[in-house]
Amino acid sequence: MLQIKLLRIIGISEGISFLVLLGIAMPLKYYFDLPLAVKVVGWAHGGLFIAYIAVVFTSIKIMRWNFLDVLVALAASLIPFGTFFLDRSWKKRELVIRNSMTP
Repeated sequence: MLQIKLLRIIGISEGISFLVLLGIAMPLKYYFDLPLAVKVVGWAHGGLFIAYIAVVFTSIKIMRWNFLDVLVALAASLIPFGTFFLDRSWKKRELVIRNSMTP
């Protein structure tokens, strides 16, 4: 269950960093000539993106994903709000998995 919590936390964090990059840092760079915002937020987002990819691959077995599920999880990180939509289904899957493990 810890792996699923980690997946959800990193997924939400990666999604937030992506939105901050697109909605705050990029306008600061191009409209207000503040490129440091993109540098700082971009590094943070890049680290979270790599962590998200790693956690998706390490969660395949516990989440009982097939190939399509993995592709959807990876593609969600490329779409704004994508990880937020997946989080709902991950929460439901977490409950199903938790209930199936209970004797």
